Amino acid sequence: MNRRTVLAGGAVGAMVVVLPAGASGTPSVRARTDAEIYGVPTVDPLISQRADPWITKPVAGQYYFTGSVPEYDRLIVRGAPTIEGLATAEESVIWRRPATGKMGGHIWAPELHRIGGRWYIYFAAGDAGDVFRIRTYVMESALDDPRDPAGWTLKGQLLTEWDGFTLDATSFTHKGRQYLVWAQSEPEIAVNTSLYIAEMANPWTLKSKPTRIATPTRSWEIIGYKVNEGPAVLIRNGQVFLTFSASATDSNYCMGLLTASASADLLERASWTKHPDPIFTTNDATARYGPGHNSFTVMPDGTDVLVYHARDYQQITGDPLYDPNRHTRIQKLYWHEDGTPLFGIPVGSGGSIVRLSPADKPRSFVKHEGDVLRAAHAPRELELTQFRFVASTSPGTEIIQSVDQPAKFVTVSGSTVALGTTGTPVTRIPVRDGVTIRVSPGRYLVVKNGQLTVGDKATVFKLS
Repeated sequence: MNRRTVLAGGAVGAMVVVLPAGASGTPSVRARTDAEIYGVPTVDPLISQRADPWITKPVAGQYYFTGSVPEYDRLIVRGAPTIEGLATAEESVIWRRPATGKMGGHIWAPELHRIGGRWYIYFAAGDAGDVFRIRTYVMESALDDPRDPAGWTLKGQLLTEWDGFTLDATSFTHKGRQYLVWAQSEPEIAVNTSLYIAEMANPWTLKSKPTRIATPTRSWEIIGYKVNEGPAVLIRNGQVFLTFSASATDSNYCMGLLTASASADLLERASWTKHPDPIFTTNDATARYGPGHNSFTVMPDGTDVLVYHARDYQQITGDPLYDPNRHTRIQKLYWHEDGTPLFGIPVGSGGSIVRLSPADKPRSFVKHEGDVLRAAHAPRELELTQFRFVASTSPGTEIIQSVDQPAKFVTVSGSTVALGTTGTPVTRIPVRDGVTIRVSPGRYLVVKNGQLTVGDKATVFKLS
């Protein structure tokens, strides 16, 4: 199923499998499991103590991972046929910093790219005598497997318009042109880093002069440090989406979003619009702090996956840069019907996530407004529409947990349905167009006049 169908609402429902007729002659129905519906592994964290995570799209049936290690002293690569398999995959050290001299300082934020049939790693390195004299460097391998250290050679420093603090380079191709986006401190601008874009002559050389497309000015971008860094690019639905991270690397770290038309000149500053608010932030309820420095990958079926790091505690002793527990995490990236991404919140640990749509209104989703539950058309507040079905103490039943308020569950009292601290056990009953949700014999969840209530005539819900 293509993305156009998804955006048109054609893929919001749960696929059902009609099995052969039983003795009664009535076909039985099996709904997809929640894991099949969610489509993205839920192991959390995916990889411990690996910050600035980068997961490639599948290359010859393999995913590859790289990221910053807490010691900031080496470049690593993992590979596995599945994203989940990266969690336990053997880690290969493909390069270590020298003991002295240039590149002997902090090693940060590697990214692994397949360009022109070769592998390239962009990474930031300081010098042994000044670990924060950070510049961007490029390595190349002609081997098919980027985990093999024997293939890697240093191409050298990636030179920009001026010599300054430079990091977090990412590369992408659009309309036959190769681009680089990176973070750098620019002379005479009183911020730590801004974001720049340039066209590339080859994977280690810029072709055009840089264009500054974002600088930290908003309140959420300047906490602790004035930072725009960690760019990641996703091209979908006629637009170029560029996420970035802002503020200090503690719980204030967060993600912002730039957008440009896919038909625009990406080297023109006016082509880019910055979203006024952060799009992915710390969440106390799910205990995920400082989410950011993200990348994007895809599942084999094309489902978009958000890759990022975050801690699971807020209080840090000492400089947060040296706290090792920024862990790699993944979750599904959703799309609004207008073609723009919905990031929601860092969802925390737990099982697969679903959204509930009335079968007769597949572009509407059950959401909570406070503790009140209703069905709303295409809400932008993704996190208010996300739920988990978790096991109940009553055999054969489940309770429905809110994802953004995990201490609350769907609770039924008479005909009132709301979020509460004790969930009401329910039973899902697969039907041809989705599922019905029974709360007691002959009583079901029903959407009536936009509100979630209880009745004897069940609403059929599609799970998406």
